[in-house]
Order: sequence, then structure tokens, then C-alpha cells
Amino acid sequence: MPEGRLVIGSKRYSSWSLRGWLAVQLARLDVEEVVIALGETPSAEIQAATPTGLVPFLEHRGIRVWESIAIAEYCAEQTSGLWPADPRLRAHARATAAEMHAGFRGLRQAMPMNLGRDFSGGGRTPEALADIARIEAVWREARALSGGPFLYGAGFTLADAMYAPVVTRFITWAPELAAETRDYMATVRAHPLMERWYAEAAAEPAAWLLDKYENPPSLHA
Repeated sequence: MPEGRLVIGSKRYSSWSLRGWLAVQLARLDVEEVVIALGETPSAEIQAATPTGLVPFLEHRGIRVWESIAIAEYCAEQTSGLWPADPRLRAHARATAAEMHAGFRGLRQAMPMNLGRDFSGGGRTPEALADIARIEAVWREARALSGGPFLYGAGFTLADAMYAPVVTRFITWAPELAAETRDYMATVRAHPLMERWYAEAAAEPAAWLLDKYENPPSLHA
């Protein structure tokens, strides 16, 4: 019997759900996965299922955790190896993960996550391009410190989980990126958990498609 549940939104669109889901999968928590379709307006079903009306939301052994970065830290307490072992790299990884959680609003607004579309060339607002430049610098520095191919070494860590939705955005929107950025993207995209998420997103009902994500205003920016 599962030891709890993870409530997430549509896999095609929900970037924060992807972060929480990856953390839970990396920690191998035995929880039921509850997927609720996102809506054009805030979902009453999600509001009823979570304390904040947002996803993801984790319940595990009677403990309730919301916010993706808090779920990541909880998972790290349950399973070793989700952050780098080296103290210097671990501090760096936590800082870059926190920067992702708190920032990059320009990118979020201009290039929303959509795993089923090709919006190449769109969304290139000045704010999004500034965020992209900073993200490329973060990835470059982390991989230089660790030796790659993931951000902090040979394994997929919680820092990679926090930036995985950015990888999907870059694939969908195809901004101009450095070769080393594209190399990291390919590494993340090929991870088995990412392969699984993409496949399950593609299998979602057509009724879950939302115009605000299928025809975002920033497409022609």
C-alpha cells in the first residue's frame, strides 16, 4: 500500500510538478501519483486537493510538504546522494536550485512549458533573453566545477531536477544557445525519468489541452 500521495498537474504544461515529481522519483518514495488537469483558470479540483491550491503537493507517512524546493529537501532527507557529496559542490548546488526557484520570471512568462509543441523563434523578450544568459552561465559554471555531464557530476541530482523544466522550454522555444548548453540539454533529455515524463505527457487526453499554453501571446514576441 502506498505511503502517501503526490499531487501534480498536467505533465504537458506543469513545470513545478515536474520538479517535485523528479525529486520523488529520485528518492524512490512509495506514493500514489495523482494527476489533475490544469485549467484556463485556477482549478477547483487542485484547490480542494492541496493546502495552497497549487501543485506539486506531497503527503508521505503523515507528513505534508508543498513547494517544489521543500519537496526536494524532504526527499534528500529520505535518500542519500540527491545532493553532491562534496560540501563545496553541495552548497553551490543548493544556491543554484534556490535561484531557479525564486527567479527567472522573464523566461517563465515568455516561454511557458509545453512538451507537445515547437515554438522555435518565439518568446524572445529582453527579459527572457537576460534570464537565458544567466542560466547558461549557471550551467557552465556548475559543470566546470564538477566535470559534468550533469550539473554536479556524473549523476542526476536535485539541481538538475530544478532546471529540467528549463531544458524543456529551451527545446520547445529553441532560443539561440551555446553548444555546451545544448550538450547539457541532451544529457538531461535522455535521462530515463525525462523520457518517462515526456511519454506520459504525450498520452494525456486531448481534452486537457489549454489554449493559453497552445497559443501563448509571447509566441510572436
